[in-house]
Amino acid sequence: MQLKWLHSSVLRRTNRRYALMALILCLIIVACTNSYQSSPSPVNKLSGESTDLRIWWDKGFTQEEDEALKQLVSQWKTQTGNKIKLSLYSTDELPRRIQRAIVAGNLPDIVTSYTADREIIPRLSWEGKLADVSDVIEPLKSFYPEKILKTVQFYNNVTQKRSYYALPMSQATLHIFYWRDLLKQIGHQESDIPKNWDAFWEFWKRSQEDLRTKQLPDKKQKIYGLGLTFSIGAADTYYFFEQILEAYNVQILDSQDKLLLDDPKVRQGIINSLKWYTKFYQQGYVPPDAVNWLNPDNNRSLLNRSVVMTPNNSLSIPAAVRHNPDIYHQKLGILELPNKPNGLPMRYLITVKQVFLFADSKKQKLAKEFLAYLIKPEVMGNYLKVSGGRHLPVMTSEWQDPFWKDSKDPYLSTAAKIFLNRETRPFYFVQNPAYSLVLKHNVWGKAINRIILNKTSPEQAADEAIAQIKQIFDQWQ
Repeated sequence: MQLKWLHSSVLRRTNRRYALMALILCLIIVACTNSYQSSPSPVNKLSGESTDLRIWWDKGFTQEEDEALKQLVSQWKTQTGNKIKLSLYSTDELPRRIQRAIVAGNLPDIVTSYTADREIIPRLSWEGKLADVSDVIEPLKSFYPEKILKTVQFYNNVTQKRSYYALPMSQATLHIFYWRDLLKQIGHQESDIPKNWDAFWEFWKRSQEDLRTKQLPDKKQKIYGLGLTFSIGAADTYYFFEQILEAYNVQILDSQDKLLLDDPKVRQGIINSLKWYTKFYQQGYVPPDAVNWLNPDNNRSLLNRSVVMTPNNSLSIPAAVRHNPDIYHQKLGILELPNKPNGLPMRYLITVKQVFLFADSKKQKLAKEFLAYLIKPEVMGNYLKVSGGRHLPVMTSEWQDPFWKDSKDPYLSTAAKIFLNRETRPFYFVQNPAYSLVLKHNVWGKAINRIILNKTSPEQAADEAIAQIKQIFDQWQ
């Protein structure tokens, strides 16, 4: 009886062991199936280092962008034999995933995000959570303008020094997109659009009135002159409002990266900018739902022809209609921003799309090898072109390619003119990482919302915004 029990016990343990082995085998098969992989290189295999890089990337606005990235990754895999798991996430989803990964300690190896340059990288660099990539930049340092290098040179409060904690890939700035054919129907062409500040914005208000009077047959809903964003949920709100502050010469930080908000002139400049911005909504020249728009909604409103014009911080709007020659070359148009209210040329705020890796990355050496490949001028230049040119180059050598200055393409040539011939500056978070939280919390969007929805005075909204910015900076120190 005892022997029978012992035999039964051994059999049960053996069965459990086989079941466990089968489960482990299944999990291995599933994991391998879900990886974006190729055969590992013999060198890394001998060293015992896993070659399976996890890359998180923004999903493109067009299929061309995603295909260009997959092509780039595939070429590197073929050259090196390394494995990659590439994950694409929407612009709104990726920042949330990054934050969750940081909390969980389950970090990807390489990340690039449209919001990272302004909301994530400056803060994580300060906290010492990003890897120093100076060794990747140094061999190609001469290819970058100094102002571009400054956008990735952040302060690390752990090491108590500045260094390069991201790699610049491309740049973007604000453009005005509008419908040429709608203006044509009310007797206007591009040469009629004023270059000075007040007349420029009045032109779009009159265009709305003229179009509504004309009762265009193809419009089943009201058309609005301006596609400005007024929501808390869209980065476009603070993108454009920061440009308005620049237009009115409102300086928030001094050369020592300190706040200037106690200066009465700065406070009044913010008040004036809020008044200017919100009046268009209050006067009915902006769609009522603009207070709820998310990042793609100003694009959609223009492409749906419910607004005559909209400012946008990339070439995503023309990229969406590139394959329709009639719309791309005839009906849609692009403009530079008008001169400042004081009559001087506009200084443009630029954003630089960046790629970074975490300090705790276990595959940091391999990740840097990929980054060194990624930012080769010929590789990055080809990637930006194959992507459809939605973002513009940052390397001086890439600008030699006639693709970017082709006068037959009004969008690329206009953007190239701005980056090469106009004065530009980065956003304030490059100077002080605390300002990244000002944008992350959309302080300006909240002030604008309070004026429109809560009937708060511009003076009170400005004071509340100033108090919130001061609090952010105080907590950051």
